[in-house]
Amino acid sequence: MRFLSMVRINENSGLLPSPQLMADMGKLMEELTREGKLIDTAGLTPTAQGTRVRLSGGKLSVADGPFTEAKEVIGGYALLETASKEEAIELTKRFLRVHGDEWNVECEVRQLMTPDETCG
Repeated sequence: MRFLSMVRINENSGLLPSPQLMADMGKLMEELTREGKLIDTAGLTPTAQGTRVRLSGGKLSVADGPFTEAKEVIGGYALLETASKEEAIELTKRFLRVHGDEWNVECEVRQLMTPDETCG
């Protein structure tokens, strides 16, 4: 089973990852990649560098960031391969614990659908 763990952050918090956080995260990512549980992960650039493309009423619109109405944004993701949703949640908890006490971070964990599945 594959799960996408989306990291939600307040990009206006002013917090930047410390060298220690980056080192600890690197160790965890190495471990989980070696175990075959981490398929891919990445951080995302700030919304100021992003663009939203919207379809509404059959019309397309394009808006450049930053997106000031958003309090929390997706700041990164981890694509996980696990035996269960519970295991994906446990791995996500490990990613969050690495951040320590100074960060307020939330992840949304959702299973990827297979090509033969439908949304309904």
